[in-house]
Amino acid sequence: MRPPRSDPAGGYPARVRTVAVFFDAGETLVHPHPSFPDLLAAVLRREGHPVAAAAVRERAGIVFERFRRAAEANERWTTSPERSRAFWLGVYEAFLEDLGIPGGDGVVERIYETFTDLANYRLFEDVPPVLERLAAAGLVLGVISNFEEWLERLLEELGVRERFSVLVVSGLEGIEKPDPRIFLLAAERAGVSPQESVYVGDDPGFDVGPAAGVGMRPILIDRRGRFPGFTQAPRITTMAELPGVLGL
Repeated sequence: MRPPRSDPAGGYPARVRTVAVFFDAGETLVHPHPSFPDLLAAVLRREGHPVAAAAVRERAGIVFERFRRAAEANERWTTSPERSRAFWLGVYEAFLEDLGIPGGDGVVERIYETFTDLANYRLFEDVPPVLERLAAAGLVLGVISNFEEWLERLLEELGVRERFSVLVVSGLEGIEKPDPRIFLLAAERAGVSPQESVYVGDDPGFDVGPAAGVGMRPILIDRRGRFPGFTQAPRITTMAELPGVLGL
């Protein structure tokens, strides 16, 4: 299903009533601090491997390709701690191999420990004021995310858990995007129809397409400029643009 036609300003028609706004988590609400490439490079430098963050950034496709293969194979990699650990160790091993760094000295384990430490995550600065504005407008807010079960604890640590009346996390539910059931479950828990819902996420394949497929109105948040020519749904580059797209 294609998303409803948006107006020239990038929003949705006013005739479509929005009751709930759901968000992805990673790269939409939260991020490794200061960024995935910077944090990974910092770990490698501590381990005696002088790697620049730019070198990691150039290899970001390794992660996206691994996500794609997992979805195609229906791996459901976030649905248990064991599956998540195996998935991410494989991702980090692929990074090390591509960088020419041996992984047999425990460095992969230390990378994994770093990226599962809640202290190494932050909210994007544009998130809290937008959540406050949407809540003040009376919208139901929720999260739909392929993330490990510790996402709820992370949102609590970051001070925004109470903003979300609905939290549907693959690590708790046993289903992952792009499975349409995860979107429908969120709408059901929020007591709204998919057609009354907007979904904000950072990936066309995992977020935009599946959300539109169940009748939600997707919005792509493209913080890193990965999809400059994207036209299948409204595209924003900061969360600050979201209220305008919603007509607030």
